[in-house]
Amino acid sequence: MKPLSILDLTPIRQGGDIASTLHESLQLAQRAEALGYARYWVVEHHNTPSVASSATSVVMAYIAMGTRTIRIGAGGIMLPNHSPLMVAEQFGTLAALFPDRIDLGLGRGIKSDDATMRALRRVPGDEQQFPANVAELLRYMSVPAAGSPPAAVRAIPGEGTAVPVWMLGSSVGAAQLAASLGLPFAYASHFAPDDVGRALTVYRSQFVPSAQLAKPHVMLSLSVAAADTDEEGRFLHSSAQQATVDPLPPPIENYESTIDPKKLALLRHFFRFSLVGSRATVAKGLTSFIALYNPDEIIVTSQIFDIAARCRSLEILSEVAKTL
Repeated sequence: MKPLSILDLTPIRQGGDIASTLHESLQLAQRAEALGYARYWVVEHHNTPSVASSATSVVMAYIAMGTRTIRIGAGGIMLPNHSPLMVAEQFGTLAALFPDRIDLGLGRGIKSDDATMRALRRVPGDEQQFPANVAELLRYMSVPAAGSPPAAVRAIPGEGTAVPVWMLGSSVGAAQLAASLGLPFAYASHFAPDDVGRALTVYRSQFVPSAQLAKPHVMLSLSVAAADTDEEGRFLHSSAQQATVDPLPPPIENYESTIDPKKLALLRHFFRFSLVGSRATVAKGLTSFIALYNPDEIIVTSQIFDIAARCRSLEILSEVAKTL
């Protein structure tokens, strides 16, 4: 079985609040751990009423404290929003508290509105410094070469920390950077389905072995709404189909029949890599996806309104994966 992991978008539900959302994330992580999921990653978004994990490393610490074995990670840290030194220090601290359980996924991020960018102290064009900032972060976290003079600035904690660093992305450019640095690559196929094939070809063909990784390693994402029947799966999935930057809405019966055909076509394309429905439907979709792209790992996101149904969806997916 391919290792299965979870990307928690920490969705704030309509009528919910931050505290309940984060408590539910911990509940979901504990259930995932019991089911044998490999990783539990949380996202970074700012000024977004539907997301509770803007302070990503703090949320990671909370979830790590409430679990024992599952790896906890950032999916990811949007490095242009941060100083590489501070990221190294934060993840060095997490690694000291939770040894061999922390992952660091790095992303360039999606351009936000101007007011949010200013509040983050971003400046126009700073995303072009992303490759240099990644290299700087990797230096802070590396073991100093024997006999080398002490660096003027050191990440303490952070220096020499064996935290696996992943490159996140949804483009060929991200694949090229991951390959050149010899990092594992997590492609966001759950929201960027069009370039996944090209990105993986570039990553695998251009990969340069590194101290962290000897050969290419790919994790692909899928949206999941697994249930006992196809009808129930489609009902649960309607929350994701309705989702915007506002709090996550409750599901709607027969949602697809209520919307314009052009919008429906766009939604189906956007969610092309989704597992929605019964065990048999999910098994068929998962088998086809693995055969098409042969990922080394799979990470799933689940925009399901009800926490019990979200946990049940992960249980069904775990059961299906073990039969493949």
